[in-house]
Amino acid sequence: MSQLDLIASIAGLCTTASFFPQVIKVYRTRHTKDLSLVMYIIFSCGVFLWFIYGAFMYSWPIMIANGVTFILSAYILAMKLRYR
Repeated sequence: MSQLDLIASIAGLCTTASFFPQVIKVYRTRHTKDLSLVMYIIFSCGVFLWFIYGAFMYSWPIMIANGVTFILSAYILAMKLRYR
């Protein structure tokens, strides 16, 4: 693994891990009133596009980090839509 892949992996781990507290809170409380619907729509689209970019670049750190982050943000988005 190159130094750049290591840096990308650590960065992806940090940004992906930052979503876990929000996912856990939404899962436990079912409370999404204070979350921005527009932000989660835009963010989920952006993360999905980063995943596609990583696939075209054959960059596993980008693909894994953004794939997991997309799943987490899509879960929050789905809960936001469900518990409006």
